Amino acid sequence: MKQVGLMNFNGQKGGRDTFASEGFDNWSKKGALSTHVGSIDSLHNKAQQKCELLLKKHQSISETIRKQTKLEQTNYEIRLRASIQSCRLLLKDALPFRGHDESENSLTRGLFLDVLSLIRKNNEVIHNVTMENAPKNEKLTSPTIQKDLVKCFAQEVIMSICDEIGKDVFGILVDESSDVSKKEQMAIVLRYVDSRGLVKEIFIGIVHVTNTSSLTLKEAIDTVLTNNNLSMAQVRGQGYDGASNMRGAFNGLKSLILKENKSAHYVHCFAHQLQLVIVAVAKKHDDAKEFFEQLALVVTVVCGSCKRNDMLLEMHKKRVEEEIGQGEIKTGKGLNQEGSLARPGDTRWGSHLRTIISLMKLFPKVVKVLAYIGKEGLSAYNRNQANGILAYFNTLEFVFVLHLMLEILGLTDTLSKHLQRKDQDILEAAMLIKGTKRALLALRKDGFPQLFENVSSFCEKHSIKIVELTEYYVTPRNRTTNKTNQYHFEVEIFNTILDKQIQEYGDRFSEVTTELVECMGALSHCDSFSRFDKSKLLKLSEIYEDDFDDSERVHLSSQLDVYYHSLIHDDKFANLKGISELSRLMVETGKNLSFHLVYRLLKLTLILPVATATVERCFSAMKLVKTDLRNKIGDEFLNGALICTVEKEALMAATDDKIVDRFYKLATRRG
Repeated sequence: MKQVGLMNFNGQKGGRDTFASEGFDNWSKKGALSTHVGSIDSLHNKAQQKCELLLKKHQSISETIRKQTKLEQTNYEIRLRASIQSCRLLLKDALPFRGHDESENSLTRGLFLDVLSLIRKNNEVIHNVTMENAPKNEKLTSPTIQKDLVKCFAQEVIMSICDEIGKDVFGILVDESSDVSKKEQMAIVLRYVDSRGLVKEIFIGIVHVTNTSSLTLKEAIDTVLTNNNLSMAQVRGQGYDGASNMRGAFNGLKSLILKENKSAHYVHCFAHQLQLVIVAVAKKHDDAKEFFEQLALVVTVVCGSCKRNDMLLEMHKKRVEEEIGQGEIKTGKGLNQEGSLARPGDTRWGSHLRTIISLMKLFPKVVKVLAYIGKEGLSAYNRNQANGILAYFNTLEFVFVLHLMLEILGLTDTLSKHLQRKDQDILEAAMLIKGTKRALLALRKDGFPQLFENVSSFCEKHSIKIVELTEYYVTPRNRTTNKTNQYHFEVEIFNTILDKQIQEYGDRFSEVTTELVECMGALSHCDSFSRFDKSKLLKLSEIYEDDFDDSERVHLSSQLDVYYHSLIHDDKFANLKGISELSRLMVETGKNLSFHLVYRLLKLTLILPVATATVERCFSAMKLVKTDLRNKIGDEFLNGALICTVEKEALMAATDDKIVDRFYKLATRRG
């Protein structure tokens, strides 16, 4: 076995390696001994220089050692800060750290070393002490060092968030999803009101759970809160999706937390409920179900091939050029962009509306692509699929349901987008929910004539057969029925779909009519505090019995009177858009101190969660951090990298000095 050679003073291998490979006789060759131990003159000169240094006046051995140690410490910190800068950049943009080959001459060393090379390229001080110029055991670039730096950044980000919360109350939003390596991950987001009166939703960690039982999730949440000096007693709201393990009345996560804390009121994610109302209920109707099935199928058939997708884009480009030449459409920045069919998904909020809009925009081009596939398809199956979709597209039922779902999804899209805002409060959401329901009722009552007019216009433009409403309805199989077209389209499709959705809408959003939300509504300042109700606000303080004692309720009664008469005549509070702005302005004007009990009620209202959109965004970020090529990332590294990627503001606010101090305290290291 070949032994590893020792390095002589000239940087060349010698000693046992030379002896083992070339034999004893080699030592007698000229220069062999000098090569092994170095030049005698060179050694003498080095020794003499060191002696002269020690013989200088006021120079001692301890002073020399101290200066050398101080220089080494300075160089060590320079290397550490360069690695910190490299790490910060990669964390901010969710970029991979390591490469396939990290040797010195490799071109695929990874982004951590590449960024470090750029940092040192134009800085001579950093260049002289890093990478190849650093001691081999103190380069501070190893995978272990990288993971420790990520851990330091994550700890600093979490500490800044938890320090801001302190002993104040907050709400929790939780959801689980599997990552690319098929591990079940649970993301936890905290919703609270900061010192400036702003509502924040902050991601504090992701936990790998072996199963999704409510007890396992509860234990994981307890662990995360405890590790960050928070407690379940501070929770004043919990928001999840509609899974049974979350909202179960007896053994769900909601119930387990409520047993420990009665003030942790549960809200089923409004955005998730809205998606269920619009799509899931519509699919219970046969015509709507067929429409959504064909909608998903046409995206697969038309966009499932690069060639077909290119055909669609090319035809769209030519059409746009013709319309610009004829003056039918305007030109300008951001207009007439390339577009393809968007794929609908039941778990993607608003995706069905985008698909319908793109289909209506590209309808003639989609028809041409389908006709091409119907004739030139590679297989009989593909040709039959395309011809079947074409036949359905030429029916009045398709056009009618297309326009009906466009109307319904258009009315609910405003609510869907508002629910995805981080600073959305439950009172604003409740108001939008009621407004959307009234809009659906208005469409149900008076919307059919205008809708059918739009359908007729679309059919004329695209040469689709139109029927007279007074004639008897003929089925797709050419069977004449004893009901008119008016009855079929208005009663059996239009009224039936809307009736089911409006009924489900009322059942799903029962939270907006609960006593809790009704009492919170008395805080609203809209229309000159027209909804202000002292009795309801006192009732709200009784619902949150852990936050107000008997003496505070007595003071609250008097404080509410002064609060009402002070703010109703204050012009600063006249044109606010929601209670989130009311909270911010109370802090700015100092009224949160004058009316501290009212402000406490306001905070309890604001931290009640509305939707789990922030948690969904965390899972989207997880797909950037842990990819197919990075599927071996450990749970601790994933958690740290994801926290820094999601909470970019806190990441950039963490100073290098704090990361250096935390790195030093993390472990005892050489240097």
